[in-house]
Amino acid sequence: MLEHVFLWCLDRHIYGPSRKELERLVRSQRQHYLDSWLSGVHDRLSASTVALLEASIAEPDGQTGFNTMKGDAGQASLDNILSMTAKLAFIQKLNLPRDLLSVAGKAWVEQVVRRVGGEKASEMRRHAPARQIGLYAVYLFSREAQLTDAMVDLLIETVHKIGTRSKRKVVGDIAKDIERVYGKERLLVEIASASIEEPSGRVCDVIFPIVGKDKLAAIVKESQAKGALDRRIYKVMRSSWANHYRRMLPDLLSVLEFRSNNTVWRPVLAALDWIRSKIDDGCRFVPAKDIPIDEVVPARWRSSVIDDDGRVNRISYELCVLTQLRDRIRSKEIWVVGADRYRNPDDDLPKDFGIRRDAYYSGLDLTPDAREFTSAVRAELERELLLLNETIPQNDKVRLLWRGENRISITPFKPSPEPKGLDAIKGEIGGRWPMTGLLDVLKETALDTGLLEAFETSASRVSLSRGMLDRRLLLCLYALGTNAGLKRVAGATPDVSYEELLHVHRRFIHVPALREACARVANATLAIRNAAVWGDAGTACASDSTKFGAWDRNLMTEWHARYGGRGVMIYWHVEKRTTCVYSQLKRCSSSEVASMIEGVLRHCTDMEIQRQYVDSHGQSAVGFAFCRLLGFELAPRLKAIARQKLAVPEATIRARLPNLLPILSGAISWDEIEQQYDEMVKYTAAMQGSVANFC
Repeated sequence: MLEHVFLWCLDRHIYGPSRKELERLVRSQRQHYLDSWLSGVHDRLSASTVALLEASIAEPDGQTGFNTMKGDAGQASLDNILSMTAKLAFIQKLNLPRDLLSVAGKAWVEQVVRRVGGEKASEMRRHAPARQIGLYAVYLFSREAQLTDAMVDLLIETVHKIGTRSKRKVVGDIAKDIERVYGKERLLVEIASASIEEPSGRVCDVIFPIVGKDKLAAIVKESQAKGALDRRIYKVMRSSWANHYRRMLPDLLSVLEFRSNNTVWRPVLAALDWIRSKIDDGCRFVPAKDIPIDEVVPARWRSSVIDDDGRVNRISYELCVLTQLRDRIRSKEIWVVGADRYRNPDDDLPKDFGIRRDAYYSGLDLTPDAREFTSAVRAELERELLLLNETIPQNDKVRLLWRGENRISITPFKPSPEPKGLDAIKGEIGGRWPMTGLLDVLKETALDTGLLEAFETSASRVSLSRGMLDRRLLLCLYALGTNAGLKRVAGATPDVSYEELLHVHRRFIHVPALREACARVANATLAIRNAAVWGDAGTACASDSTKFGAWDRNLMTEWHARYGGRGVMIYWHVEKRTTCVYSQLKRCSSSEVASMIEGVLRHCTDMEIQRQYVDSHGQSAVGFAFCRLLGFELAPRLKAIARQKLAVPEATIRARLPNLLPILSGAISWDEIEQQYDEMVKYTAAMQGSVANFC
């Protein structure tokens, strides 16, 4: 910004102020604008709202105190859900104006949120009354969306926990109650043979000598247990809901408002409205005709929810509604008013797509004509299939089989030999920099790249010297990056206290600054490479995830079905020469396809990604489609390559592909693609324009 001022003065032949004076003027004007904006926010609040905010700051550790409002949601439990509903109810009770933040830009709001988030209650009380209330009101207005998201996360996790724990309990009880009977098929054959030989004999004389009464009883019990598994699981779920978790329902429905843009799921919303209207009603059974049943009560549970007289058990019905609600929220068929990650999916789409349609198509380098697009794809597919049909007989590593489910047989490649000079390079590095500390590496990186300049304070001024601030920033980054923690690092550093590091952490370190710092390091690494040693900079990138253990208190912690254990996933994007260009935190159960696309579009480095390598979890049919529209190639390593099929552009081309017949599938419906082409481009434009939410 200062450079623009200097250029403006130069163009007008004006002798401008010095850089130091100009910085002082800019700080003064920014502070003046912030003070006037916060005063305006204070003036718009009612007396009752101001009183509630003052009471929250005065008692910071109360149920809706300042410190409590800044706290995390914690793990999915009834107490945490009730605590979160109290926080949301408090913010809704303030009745803050909906256009409170419309005057200021997003950057101003983020600065205020960072500032309040890093201050203690005692520091908040030092501000002038109008400024204090203005800061807190802006913070809570922004905090409402975060709390709503956390509340929905708790709801989703709680309903999931009720189901998984109930299933685990039932399966465990079945394992204790019954003895698995082996060889049932053999026993059946022997019983059938004996019955044929002596059709008029008695059971005790013919059957019992082959299989005893106890074993027959075990077989019957095992069969009955299998048939009643769903009903037994639902019974345990209902008991858990009725005896413990049901207390959260009134508070939950009072602070969350659910909506849907899909008419198919309106019955779920109607069921929620009915439950909300009957909160204070003590009825236990209602006629099935008075409430929505279809799309609400699963078929496997209906016998447990609806009795023989056609009455619906209210408690069982509530559990069905919440189960369906969880599934629909996760798929964004139902969204939550006031949320951020669970907001209306239509808000992710560009509002002016109909007006600026040609501009969006031009930005994606796509033709507006759907038929022209499909014709080009069809011609390319036909050309590649004919080429593959011609070359595959000469490929001795691949064989196509006519029988079985696995039609593609691939001979594994032999491992590449280790480079001859690798041992020498390792020895030289070890001899030149033996036992180099990670903190020393971080310091040298900061000096070479200037990554510490990315961290700016959320306060109005900085009293620390640049050298002292940089030192504390390095210690904080080291403590966070190694998971050693601020207390341990402060304990090992005599002249720095924990409170001083905590102050720097609160004021300077936040996600956008960390991303900018990482981008500076990655760009510097890409720029300094010697092409003679490392080769030319490529446009290919690979991505995969790594599991890290995490405490249950972290809302993103989930049980990993493949790796086992509870934790979170870090999804990495690494370019061809092993430099990480993007990383992100994700749940164990969330899609890697969305994370893959986000990394390609959101990485802040100078690298241009044209080809993305992934494993089987990072690809899908939808992922291929969006990658094509976004203009980069998706190159997956398919674990189930043996079962893959190739779609054909039209059925008549099969005669021209005799070498590929074992793996050919049906023809592509080009008409359907042409019908949905405009809608697909709209969603692609939302991704490219940083509008869409990948979560």
